[in-house]
Amino acid sequence: MNITNHYWYFKSAIPGRICDDIIKFGLSKSEVLARTAGYDNGPLTQEEIKDLKKKRNSDIVWLNDSWLYKELHPYIQTANRMAGWNYEWDRSESIQFTKYKLNQYYDWHCDSWDKPYDRPNNPEHGKIRKLSMTCQLTDGSEYEGGQLEFNMGNLDPSTDNKKNIVEAKEIIRKGSIIVFPSYIYHRVKPVTRGTRYSLVMWNLGYPFK
Repeated sequence: MNITNHYWYFKSAIPGRICDDIIKFGLSKSEVLARTAGYDNGPLTQEEIKDLKKKRNSDIVWLNDSWLYKELHPYIQTANRMAGWNYEWDRSESIQFTKYKLNQYYDWHCDSWDKPYDRPNNPEHGKIRKLSMTCQLTDGSEYEGGQLEFNMGNLDPSTDNKKNIVEAKEIIRKGSIIVFPSYIYHRVKPVTRGTRYSLVMWNLGYPFK
């Protein structure tokens, strides 16, 4: 799919005090190891954990609090319009509070799949991820590494072409938000100092026609 804007951002959109409250709230919940497609919610063997961490190594908390959706949804709607995507979406998944601690990362991936959700009797049934969002809760001065990067060639980055890789420097500041189509390949590089906290949210709609 050809698009003009691969992402849309809002610098320092969420006030610092609210970011701090979200971090405090997230840290009060029990964290779990982040997973990728192919790993269900059951217990993982040590070999499976080792294999998973070759692709993704971070800790997450799932949040479903209405005040968070109310805070974030206007930015999804504005980005969708201003970037010219105008994708039809009507639902958001649980919000992921993500911790990238020392040496943690998430290698190249895209958030969408080739088939819609098969979840009968669930509002997500038949829908796909269309718009992804990351909200930066930690200021870039509080950690090193952890850069969010996009592959503008939108190719499977196993055929990495460095000229297509762009770092989203616009969201280094605390409270910044970035929205992008869920089929865009992206990664979070390893954190080398400190901890990077963020919120991630996926927004769903019926498949493109």
